[in-house]
Amino acid sequence: MRGPFNLWRLIRTGATFERTGAMAVVLEAMQAPPRLRFAARVLGWPFKLLGLSGDPDLPPLTRALTALGPAYIKFGQTLATRPDVVGQELADQLRYLQDKLPPFPRQKALEMIAEDLGQPVDQIFLDLSEPVAAASIAQVHSAILRDTGAKVAVKVLRPGVERAFRTDIDAFYFAASVIEWLLPMTRRLRPIDVITHFESVVEGELDLRLEAASAAEFAANTEQDAGFNVPRPIWNLSSRRIMTLGWAEGMPMGDNAALDRHGIDRQELGTRVLTLFLRHALRDGFFHGDMHQGNLKVTASGEIIALDFGIMGRIDPFTRRAYAEILFGFIRKDYRRVAEVHFEAGYVPPDRDIDEFARALRSVGEPIFGMDARYISMAKLLAYLFEVTERFGMETRTELILLQRTMVVVEGVARSLNPEINMWQVAKPVVEEYIRESIGPKALAQDLAQTARILTRFGPHLPRLVEEALIAQAHREKPRPERRQIGPLGGALVGAGLLGVGVVIGTLV
Repeated sequence: MRGPFNLWRLIRTGATFERTGAMAVVLEAMQAPPRLRFAARVLGWPFKLLGLSGDPDLPPLTRALTALGPAYIKFGQTLATRPDVVGQELADQLRYLQDKLPPFPRQKALEMIAEDLGQPVDQIFLDLSEPVAAASIAQVHSAILRDTGAKVAVKVLRPGVERAFRTDIDAFYFAASVIEWLLPMTRRLRPIDVITHFESVVEGELDLRLEAASAAEFAANTEQDAGFNVPRPIWNLSSRRIMTLGWAEGMPMGDNAALDRHGIDRQELGTRVLTLFLRHALRDGFFHGDMHQGNLKVTASGEIIALDFGIMGRIDPFTRRAYAEILFGFIRKDYRRVAEVHFEAGYVPPDRDIDEFARALRSVGEPIFGMDARYISMAKLLAYLFEVTERFGMETRTELILLQRTMVVVEGVARSLNPEINMWQVAKPVVEEYIRESIGPKALAQDLAQTARILTRFGPHLPRLVEEALIAQAHREKPRPERRQIGPLGGALVGAGLLGVGVVIGTLV
């Protein structure tokens, strides 16, 4: 019976957009053609009364997304960072979704804390404030630790949020299946895999123990990054629904007026946001996957404080190198090399023409350079990139979805601080540094050392492998001399030689 329920959920989504007036706002922001606007109104009008009314005091789109629930709110949070896509007025309205949603009662939070931590709240904290911030999945309270007097932040999941997210994700799966069935051309985009990826990200965000682990790892990785700070978790006061971290005081990064009053250089701050994100993604392979303004604060001295570690991204060394080479190729306008990387990484089917692909990439990259950043339409650029990838049969890379989405979000944050910022100019020194460190003789030596360390792990198994090879060889017919086969025994001895070399190199590194 899930199919009818999911169909109803999707119908109600469209009806809610129509009832709240969000449909007209979205179509206007998308600059939809008149025919599409007319069709949307005709199809939506009969179902209008089936939609949720939402809070009439909120603007239409914010009203619709908050009424529909946490998964839709997450989408709105992303749009809030893209004034170049949805317009400044709409982006300002959607920032309400980042940390100003209606909180749930403090008493309910006290009950959840006592239940999860196994002791009365007044035995842990001297004081637990009313909510200081409320987002789609959780809300935050300030408190004082009874035993140390230190100020901390206590994050508590919204009651019932797990069930609400799973309901929405189930409907998204249904929609993806219907889209693949009705429009076979969309299968290359792997919509079901995209929803699966989104589900895994959300599952991690709904378990605050995993978020605490991410915060600890992120803090360790970035400890030496100047102008950047990550609060550390307090493990004995954290659980699946509760997380306690050190308190961090600062201004919201989205409050430009406050930043200006404190004399913060917003141009430098925007550059630093982009630089830090790229460094974390390339250097560490572990980056903050939800870097909108609501999750970033700025101290009076200009230090960036990162919050909310429920969505973190991780990319393997091979993907990092491919990503860096693609960025580096665009920066150097070496579109042939960008095309080669796509083919080498398997992003483009091998039967496609590499020269044609390089030419298509040039048509995407050239308009970016030498143009005032204020006049670059990211929406049009992404639309054209979509056309190029469709023409060359590229499939959606689910492992890069979060990286790509976060790159869009971070650029939006940086542009809200400095509308004239140019992502490519900022990225150049970071990518060049990574190329020097990870692609070249030094990287080759590191790869060989890593391979040797892995090979040495098989050392304890060598006697057994050699014995099995000798026994197998004894039961085989002796090969003719002219064939000069290596055979299992020879293979084992060659393996032993490699392991011996691995042990030597491993001791040196």
